[in-house]
Amino acid sequence: MRSLEFEAKLDSGATLKVPDDFAAQIGTDQPVRVILVLPDSTEEQDWRRLATEQFLRSYAAGDSIYDNV
Repeated sequence: MRSLEFEAKLDSGATLKVPDDFAAQIGTDQPVRVILVLPDSTEEQDWRRLATEQFLRSYAAGDSIYDNV
């Protein structure tokens, strides 16, 4: 199975438009599997940023000796 990736927005009729160059690669009666990947909510992004900041705070200057291993 191969995949095609493009960005799209729902229109007022809750329809996703497949760009013409991608649609040309798909047969009109060919079944496809659609997977929607939505951006993380700002709350999830904030938690990830906080976790990263907390993790990096525990990094001490003495730990830099391991950077060259």
